[in-house]
Amino acid sequence: MFRVDKVNLKKMKKLLIIALVLFPAGLWAQIGLKGGLNFANITNVSSINNSTNTGFAGGLFIAPKPKGLFGFQSEIEFSQQGYNFDTNTNTGNVNLDYIILPQLSTINITRFVQIQIGPQMAFLINAKASDNNAGSGNSYSNMLSYYNRFDYGLAGGVEIHPFKGLLIGGRYNLSLGNMYKNLENAPPGTVPSFIPSVNVKNNVLNLYMGWHFVK
Repeated sequence: MFRVDKVNLKKMKKLLIIALVLFPAGLWAQIGLKGGLNFANITNVSSINNSTNTGFAGGLFIAPKPKGLFGFQSEIEFSQQGYNFDTNTNTGNVNLDYIILPQLSTINITRFVQIQIGPQMAFLINAKASDNNAGSGNSYSNMLSYYNRFDYGLAGGVEIHPFKGLLIGGRYNLSLGNMYKNLENAPPGTVPSFIPSVNVKNNVLNLYMGWHFVK
């Protein structure tokens, strides 16, 4: 009896070792890396004459190889966003760093073209603003206190797969959450002039390249 149990135990150990070896390999075959440029802005604001701010975006995605028309893709990315401003008193830029988590449904038009659409969450991890006026050298501190740290929205775009694991894509990210906290009760003069009196939302066009380690 003991001998039989010992043999079974050895088999279980072998199966466990095989599983530990094959599972990461199978998972790795679904992973991809991507990176590119963000062209970021905020919506519906004319009082600060905002213009596009360019930043970096990149991260990791998991996308099992689709076996038909539909599939899915989960991502985690670092995303530089924000906007440039030009008010009556100063000019400069606002830089916002987010960790974003898109959860996308994919539609494979052909083996070379894929449409992606779905919701995403975002977490603000850093916020900075600087004044470009000559000689001022002004930087604003405690910027995170003005912003909502959590954001949510929709993402949609097109991805092209020219050959093997190479991918090239473009995506539009539209925030549905308010960027700024309710600042109506803030003491006069404490809110910087480049923060609009109305709530605004992130608006980002992302162009990227990447590699999918799919078999």
